[in-house]
Amino acid sequence: MRVSVLKASVVAGVAAAAFAAGSLAPLTGQSRTGGIPRANGKPDLNGLWQAINSANYDIQAHTAKAALAMRPGPVVPIPAKEVLALGAVGSIPSGAGVVDGDELPYTAEGLKKKQENQQNWLARDPEIKCYLPGVPRATYMPFPFQIIQSSAATFISYEYAGAARHIYAKDPGPPQIDSWMGVSYSTWEGDTFVVHTAGFNGQAWFDRAGNHHSDKLKVTERYTMTDADHINYEATITDPATFTRPWKMSMPLYRRVEKNAQLGQFKCVEFVTELMYGHLRKEPIK
Repeated sequence: MRVSVLKASVVAGVAAAAFAAGSLAPLTGQSRTGGIPRANGKPDLNGLWQAINSANYDIQAHTAKAALAMRPGPVVPIPAKEVLALGAVGSIPSGAGVVDGDELPYTAEGLKKKQENQQNWLARDPEIKCYLPGVPRATYMPFPFQIIQSSAATFISYEYAGAARHIYAKDPGPPQIDSWMGVSYSTWEGDTFVVHTAGFNGQAWFDRAGNHHSDKLKVTERYTMTDADHINYEATITDPATFTRPWKMSMPLYRRVEKNAQLGQFKCVEFVTELMYGHLRKEPIK
């Protein structure tokens, strides 16, 4: 599995370079005034964008708490020993949630698995191991992403883990293999850019709270520019193996307008080498 992640990162990097060499340079003066910018008659989504919310902790409404991993305490639960030393750094901020209606229509088995995920967060959350984030989680992780758009295709490069998506301009047919980020193609509904994605491996999560999906997941994303520096983002989730009906999340995306805004690198595979393989040392580090 780690090999596939490394290969995906390498492929994404090569694709990004081939698609638009030099496009990840500082985007000086990308803030625009006036109406919605257009290219070839359609809204111009090119630029550096970021969600500003706490959905990566939990896509549903939640209160602040000491940690995601807890254990029984003498009076009330306390942080697990693995995260205790993090103090406030390991705590969870409150959030209003991004799920429409704040309800996730899990099947009985789906809800049971979510609860098990919560209880085993440290061992199960793919973010901890630096696996690719999947869709739509890549959009609202606390990192920016860059949209590179042309009349022929659209490419999205994410700062987290070097994740990337090549979005075809027409349906390429059924995905040949399952993957973390799936296979995407786009259509237009008026001025709304619609992205259809399927072919997931079923191993990604929606957040750190254990919300999950299966390999039957299909995601329909809608990017609607409301002005030059804001996008209304919606993602409709369909997964009959995990949920009893489709459901939707929505949030604004903000253009990064600071001077020299650019996509950084957070290729965290090397950051978790000790976590993943440290036990294989001849003399493991305690």
